[in-house]
Amino acid sequence: MTAVRQRILVIDDEPQIHRFLGPALDAAGYEPLRADSGQEGLRGVALWSPDAVVLDLGLPDMDGKTVLEKARAFYDGPILILSARDREVEKIEALDRGANDYVEKPFGVGELLARLRAALRQSGKSPAPRGPIRAGDVEIDLEMRRVTRAGAFVKLSPREYEVLTRLALGHGKVLTHKDLLTAVWGPAHADDTQYLRVFIGQLRQKLEADPSAPTMLVTEPGVGYRFVGDDP
Repeated sequence: MTAVRQRILVIDDEPQIHRFLGPALDAAGYEPLRADSGQEGLRGVALWSPDAVVLDLGLPDMDGKTVLEKARAFYDGPILILSARDREVEKIEALDRGANDYVEKPFGVGELLARLRAALRQSGKSPAPRGPIRAGDVEIDLEMRRVTRAGAFVKLSPREYEVLTRLALGHGKVLTHKDLLTAVWGPAHADDTQYLRVFIGQLRQKLEADPSAPTMLVTEPGVGYRFVGDDP
């Protein structure tokens, strides 16, 4: 019996995006759906209830952030932003309005598919994972509140552990500075980004093979951080 494929709605007015992204999604096991404008995209979200949406910010009939806001009124699935806009404020605003992630144009299909998989995992209805989360030789045991690297116990302060696990449980999603600061230190510290940089630096020293070129605790410049772990 053929498995039901997850449906991915791509809302973009560039035909070439659909020409290469459609077959790439199909080859990866998804069912691609297409919309060429904001209005078409909103109708598609309502009609098809896709498993995830890939949304361009530069649409001919309305700004993609408006589409995002309208879609979020009735759709709670993952929405990934595609954008040629590289201004930090655009990324932050899209995330604050409910986007799960963003990918800058031009982009690699491999990166987009990886971020799509992460967003779909994170949106799953199953409870947060209770077993270990792994990234290379680092293991985070959520049950025991214990972190090891190459099998050796890593001593973390309570705040370091909280920052690390918040990121790890994001399953690859970008967490903004404000998200992390508010969650770990409280609303009064929402703008204390230097606080966060210090803790991220300490975690990288303890956990990264090369703290100056991190591969697990990755910076999204001007926006926040993401945790890059092993695929489950």
